[in-house]
This record gives sequence, C-alpha cells and structure tokens, in this order.
Amino acid sequence: MARATGRPDLPAAPNPASPQDIRNVVLVGPGGAGKTALFEALVAARVSGQRTGTTEHVRTTNLTVASFESGGVTVNLLDTPGYPDFIGDLRAGLRAADAAVFVVSGADGIDRPVSLLWRECAAVGMPRAVVVTHLDQPRADFAATVETCRRTFGDARATLWPVIEGGAVTDVVGLLTGETSSEHEEARAALIESVIEESEDATLLDRYLEGEPLDTNALLADLRTAICHGTFFPIVPVAPLTGVGVEALLGIIERAFPDPTVHPLPAVASPVGGAVKDVTCDPSQPLVAEVVRTTTDPYVGRLSLVRVFSGTLRVDETVHVSGHLGDFVGHEVAGHPAHDDDERVGPLASPFLDQHRPRGTAVAGDIALVSKLTRAETSDTLSSPERPAVVAPWLLPEPQLPVAIRAATKSDEDKLAGALQRLVAEDVTMRMEHSGETDQVVLWAMGQAHVEHLIGQLADRFGVTVTAEPYRTALRETFVRRCSAQGRHVKQSGGHGQYAVCSIEIEPLPRGAGFEFVDKVVGGAVPRQFIPSVEKGARLQLEKGLLTGHPVVDVRVTLTDGKAHSVDSSDVAFQTAAALALKEAANETTMALLEPIDRVDITVADDYLGAVMSDLRGRRGQVLGTEPADGMGPEGGWTVVHAEVPQVELSRYPIDLRSVSHGTGSFVREPLRHDLLPADKAKELLRS
Repeated sequence: MARATGRPDLPAAPNPASPQDIRNVVLVGPGGAGKTALFEALVAARVSGQRTGTTEHVRTTNLTVASFESGGVTVNLLDTPGYPDFIGDLRAGLRAADAAVFVVSGADGIDRPVSLLWRECAAVGMPRAVVVTHLDQPRADFAATVETCRRTFGDARATLWPVIEGGAVTDVVGLLTGETSSEHEEARAALIESVIEESEDATLLDRYLEGEPLDTNALLADLRTAICHGTFFPIVPVAPLTGVGVEALLGIIERAFPDPTVHPLPAVASPVGGAVKDVTCDPSQPLVAEVVRTTTDPYVGRLSLVRVFSGTLRVDETVHVSGHLGDFVGHEVAGHPAHDDDERVGPLASPFLDQHRPRGTAVAGDIALVSKLTRAETSDTLSSPERPAVVAPWLLPEPQLPVAIRAATKSDEDKLAGALQRLVAEDVTMRMEHSGETDQVVLWAMGQAHVEHLIGQLADRFGVTVTAEPYRTALRETFVRRCSAQGRHVKQSGGHGQYAVCSIEIEPLPRGAGFEFVDKVVGGAVPRQFIPSVEKGARLQLEKGLLTGHPVVDVRVTLTDGKAHSVDSSDVAFQTAAALALKEAANETTMALLEPIDRVDITVADDYLGAVMSDLRGRRGQVLGTEPADGMGPEGGWTVVHAEVPQVELSRYPIDLRSVSHGTGSFVREPLRHDLLPADKAKELLRS
C-alpha cells in the first residue's frame, strides 16, 4: 500500500478486513475544553513522528479525522468543533461515529449545551466516556467534577484517579487495577457498586455484601460490557499535553467501545418511498453509505468523507447517488434540490488530518475519503444501483442569521456564484439566496463566527473578496384609506401620438387579500379592448411600488371613467395612464408600510426564561404563550416560548439570544403575515 503524499514517515492506510476490527470515536465538548489537544495526543501515542500541540486553546472550526491502528483495531478518530456556530460539523461527526468521548474541563464544569448534547447521544444509544482535562489549573477539582458528571449524565463513575503533584497531573491510578490508597476507597467502592449493578451475574451483589473478594478480571469484563452497551460511562482524567491518561483512554477505545455492528444503523428508505429492509453492517450486503462532509482540495478536487453502513465501497465501481434533503426537513432546501444520479467512485483514501493515504476498498463500518464524486453533496447517500437507498439525514439545524454580501470587484462578481454553489454543497448549515426585492445576495449562517468563516473560505479557497452590508428586510406598501386619482398620458410628437386618460378609485383590503381590479366604466368611455391594459398597467406599477420601491398589496383598484382617442389610444398608453393614476394617489397620508412578522418558537433553559421574555418585549415581540419543552430529559428545566416578532428585529437574534440565554437558547421561525410598520420607523424609511 502506498504511503501518504508529503509524509514518507506516515504508516500505510489501515485496511480492516471486517467491521469488528473498527472503532469509530468522536470527541465532543465545549470550546476550550481541550478536545483538539486530546485528539493530537491520542494520535501521537500511536503514530510515530506525530507531534502533540503546545497549547490546549485551539478553536476547531471543521471536522477533522485521523485513522490509525491501535491495539489490533483500526481507530477512526473524529475531532469536532466546540463552538456552537459550527454545530453542523459536530452533528456530522456524531453520525459518522459509534461512540463518543465527552471532553469537559475540571476547572469550568459542565454547561447546559453539553448536557443537551449528552441527551442527544443517549437518544440514539451511543456509548460514551468522559475525559476530564485542565486538572492543572488552580480552581480544578476532579472529585467535584465527577459528582457533577454523575448528576448530569447518570451512571458515570471515575475508573481512574489523577495523581497531582506540584499542581500538575503526574500519573493516574486505576481504581480496579491500580494500587489504591485510603483516599481512593470511596471512589473505588462506588465504582464497584456501579459495575455490580450492570453485571449479568445476579449473585455478584450478595457475594460482595458478604465480603467475598471479587475477581478483578470479571469486574473489568462487566465494566467493558456496560460501556459497550451505553449503560455505564467511565470518567477518565487526562493531561493531553503531557500524555498522562492517554493510554488508559486508548484502552477503553480499543477494548470497551463497540464495533460498528453493535451501534444501530440510521433509518434507510427508497428514493421513491418505503423502507429498505435488511440493511446490516455486513461487507457482503448491498452498499449503503453516506457523505458526512464535503471539502475541496486544490490538487485533488472534491473530497467526500463517507461513512459506510453496509456493503463494501470499491474504487471505480458505479454507485447511485441520492439526495432528498427536503423530504426529511419538510420543505425544499435552497441549494439542495432532490437528485438521483449514477456515478463512478474515484480514488479512495484513508483520512489522516490533511494527508490522504490511498486504499482500494472500505468495508461496512469504515470511514473513507472518496475523490471526485462530482454529484454527491453532504448528507447524500451512496448505494448500489440495483438497490437505490436514501439514509435519513442527521439532525440538521436551520441557519437563522442573515448576512448580505456584495462582491468587491467585477472579477469577484463573476466568480461569486460558482464559489457559493460549492460552499452550499459542502455545508448543509448554510443557505444562500438572491433577493430580487432588495437586490442582495444573502448568506444564512449559524452565527457571526460562521459568517466570518464562510467569507474567509471565499477569499482563501476561491479567490473571491466580498464585503458584508446591512441586511434589508423586504417590506410591503399598502393603501390605508380610500382615494381617487386620474392618470393622463397625452403625447403628440408627429405621426401617431399617445392618448389615454383613466380615472380610478383605490381602497384598502384586509391583510392577505391581495389585489383586485374592478371595471365600472359606463358608456364606453374606455373602449373594451383597453380595459385589460388598465389592469395590466396597475398590476405592473403595484409590483414596482409607489413610495419606497416595495410591492403594494391588499388593495382594490376600480376603473370608473376615462377617455380614449380613435387613433392615438393604445395598449401601452392605457398601461401608462393607469400607472400615473396610482402615482398621483400615493402619498404619506394615503399609504403605509407593512413589515413581515415571523412566528418564533424559542427553547430556553428556565434559568434564563425571564431574560428572554424581556428581550422579546424590546423587539416589539408579542408572546403568545409558553409550555414545557418535550424531549429535554426527565428532570425538565426547559421552556418553549411561542411569540410573534417583526422580522427586522430578528436579523441579529441568533447572536443576541445566545448572549441572553448563556448559550442555552435556540429558535425556529416561519413567515406569518405582514402588519403595519410603526409610524416612527415608517417615517425614517420614507425620508431616506
């Protein structure tokens, strides 16, 4: 097997023969907890020449993968971003993995978002372990962190205890296998009791209570079984920068975490509907795989990180590519239309950071990089052409932060559309739209850091420079009182002239009624053939707007009278006269502006409910009601707030809600209706 380009010292790509030889493990946790430092330490412990970092304070913005051999198995280790703006890559990592390591700081504790993520893993039965870092910091307390983990996570116990000398972690002691002292007895007893509770040996508890010495190997076997089944969660102290505790964690990954045949597979359906049955983690079965991340390499082209769920992925074989994201989220997803194509698999590689080690196949349960899948996007399914399939996508958050961008130069403008299309195909947590009403290109992102990352990607990868500009909300105009006006279009410049006069009455209609046209002309004042021209001219002018350039809605236009010329009247003349009549009627006393109102559902921890409600009032929001949040754990403590909020007040809400709710708040919204814009804000717009 060829070695990786650029790293002659890097071992050849692992090539597991069966799913039982694979461990897919994802590192998760809040930003600043030390996930990336732990990732580097785990890799360096098994790959010679690989260095660890010099600091634990590295902000990861992308999913990073390293495949390496460890203890007779292939470990596919995934490092995920801890910053909430990059939750898309976090959820992609969870989909690709079969077990999770939660990294928490022994100095900072556990925040609400981490506990939510824990419940998310519990919902799919994912086995978990907890790594405690930052134990060298002055305010660190391992025992207190263990108790916090137990209250938050359930049956979590320390399996090792740190030895701290001079403010640094110098060693770890195995509570079942090491030389424990009196200071460890309470923790050791608690661990044994938890293992006994998980044991299938019904006599073990009685024997323990009677004082009978227990076989350590039997306890370890029961412990590993409980970890594999996701009913017990070991807590391990680790100092990533010095490597203390790393071998113990690798031992859990190798011997206690499950192989891919144990973890349940996601739901699989046919592209035309109906479930696909008998999908198992078996290399001999038909192929079912999913693209969990898409990137572009300047030398290789498009790279697809693929998790194989069933069958075997082979170079040069034809696969069916299915993308039906909209079917699962309940609406069409901009930039991700439904598609079904057959495509030949390009070169396969084993991922190792930014290195690509060639390989020929990837069996069920494995993770591989596939080059040049030009039709496959993130969350698409690869399957056998004889049995096309669609894997239900992972939980996809909706981007809620709109940012308008504009190309810096004409050259940038020419390249912008293609660059954005590639970013949309890679990142399912961003949306791109072009608003015809405001003439803006809008990126919908997860937060400000996500926006900055996307703009940086445009510049660094595609050579496109853009500038951000204020996002403009698409308003509407409407008439607020009945009025009359006349439009007169008379021109004579030699030959046939233009002649049309029409008198109209305008009256407001209820919200959402749209446009109505009524003909009340009598005596043939306007010839019948020109009546449709008046309506057409009115419609066109209302679409263009009258005061601010926004479309006019909810209005009835009645043609009451007019004049025509036997020679100079025409279709165009009456269209123009109708438009002139509307302009004549439009002023600040007859018209008003309408703003879009969104229905907003906010989920927030009860501790911050009052702050969120107060913030909504400051946004001119109307709270419709509250209710306890479902699916947030048996202890509750979360509330859903239902409200109606003007859309213009939500332009920065993802950022502000995160601040007000201390990171616990999330929201979804949908367009509801248009309401009158307050007079003071309308005057500001009319004067601008």
